[in-house]
Amino acid sequence: MMAVEGPYIAAIIARMPDAAYNLAAYGVAFALGWLAESPIMMLLTASNALVRDRQSFLALRRFTLLLNAGVTAVLVVGVVPPVFAFLTGRLIGLPPEVARLAHIATTLLIPWPAAIGYRRFYQGILVRHHMTRRVAYGTVIRLTSMSMTAAGLALTTGLPGAAIGAIALSAGVMAEAAASRWMARHVVAQLLAGAEAQSISALSLREIGRFYYPLALTSVISLITLPLVTFFLGHSRSPIESLAVWPVISAFVFLFRSGGIGYQEVAVALIGTHHEHVPEVRRVAGLLAAAATLALGVIVFTPVADLWFRVVAGLQSDLRAFAIGAARILVLLPALEYLLSFQRARLIVARNTRLVTVATAIEAVCLATALFLCVGTFDMVGALAAAIAVMLGRLAAITFLLIPARTSARG
Repeated sequence: MMAVEGPYIAAIIARMPDAAYNLAAYGVAFALGWLAESPIMMLLTASNALVRDRQSFLALRRFTLLLNAGVTAVLVVGVVPPVFAFLTGRLIGLPPEVARLAHIATTLLIPWPAAIGYRRFYQGILVRHHMTRRVAYGTVIRLTSMSMTAAGLALTTGLPGAAIGAIALSAGVMAEAAASRWMARHVVAQLLAGAEAQSISALSLREIGRFYYPLALTSVISLITLPLVTFFLGHSRSPIESLAVWPVISAFVFLFRSGGIGYQEVAVALIGTHHEHVPEVRRVAGLLAAAATLALGVIVFTPVADLWFRVVAGLQSDLRAFAIGAARILVLLPALEYLLSFQRARLIVARNTRLVTVATAIEAVCLATALFLCVGTFDMVGALAAAIAVMLGRLAAITFLLIPARTSARG
């Protein structure tokens, strides 16, 4: 369900005036927002693993609030006009009009990271207490709020498309955060009613930080590739077109990748302490990977691609050619997502998370190197260069983990 929001917002922006500039600006703002959000993405995992009683709930809630304040402060500093001008002008090299719209959109995204951290903290508690359906309800509320906000602003105001997209994203996640807290209210009441003396081992902020640091580092390294890609798109051939179509392409391919991302949690739960169910989990991963890539291929290598990017995404004819070519390069990415999730799950079960972080770093370095060569040496169109770089980075990470993941049970 969350994979739907990107194409939906992009489709609304694509149907508004100055679509190319606003899509480009929205893509930049979204990348910067995701970078600011990256340290808090694993709070769901942390609250699921650590919250057991009153003391651990209060300790992790305090840690969450401090972390949310930190990421919000980073984003606030980032939108200070001189800082933002340096980021988008000197580093990314955005045209003035795109930079102006991106500044507006990024400013409107300030509530977004903290709201995500807040709701992920309570979602982890819901998952811990086997209330996973309520997490899905929260996502429905998020999408409904986002849709109503985006459609309402588009129909009743003259705001630029990038601003409407940012407001819709912020409104949706704030509604989801409030709903998650409300749905967790009974569990929270039970935790707070318990005595602190029941804690097996009291959690301190230092202990939480030691547990959380590798998880956060993996997310930061992974998400830093978004502004990295944006930087090279801004310096590539056809920068406006590439910046405009890349968020559309990413959101479209994410529809087919999203199952692979979720499969990591499934594999962690089902592989077994001694990896006894690896064959079954691997077999299902292979079937799902083949189905996801086949579905993507049926679209991008047939006339359906033009129909999708014209009717659903709302791209003009000059932008559709950029989008279709890049999407075809990414056709195997859904399958690679399942494979990487399976590898990571085996290492997580074996408690060897350090290699997960190393693999993510290798992926980022290879992606950056490929972008540098494709854009700087071969002067490729930015969208095509980004697609090639994403594929090469993912293949490098998977190759690095082939042997460690296979031998993880013995470790």
